[in-house]
Amino acid sequence: QVRLVESGGGLVQPGGSLRLSCAASGSIVSIDAWGWYRQAPGKQRELVATITRGGSTYYAASVKGRFTISRDNAKNTVYLQMNNLKPEDTALYSCNVNERGSIYWAQGTQVTVAS
Repeated sequence: QVRLVESGGGLVQPGGSLRLSCAASGSIVSIDAWGWYRQAPGKQRELVATITRGGSTYYAASVKGRFTISRDNAKNTVYLQMNNLKPEDTALYSCNVNERGSIYWAQGTQVTVAS
């Protein structure tokens, strides 16, 4: 089993920044990829960004140029740096990992962008 613990969510004004972290622990042999997802009230969960063990990244069009995903393989941690936040970025953000084909999810951290 792999356990994921997130941190870094909160309330921020439009134009502000937040950095989310997601640390994995437990029976980890090899994390192949990390992902950040978000779900706003009344909407479906959407993929925000992914990063592979090798460092290849993907971003949703809505966040490209504003968000940056990174990972520290030695610490089994992934980060999501979010800049120039907009009210429409308000959502519950969750990370997941693909650990040798098994998917594990974190509990989610709330990000609220409001004046």
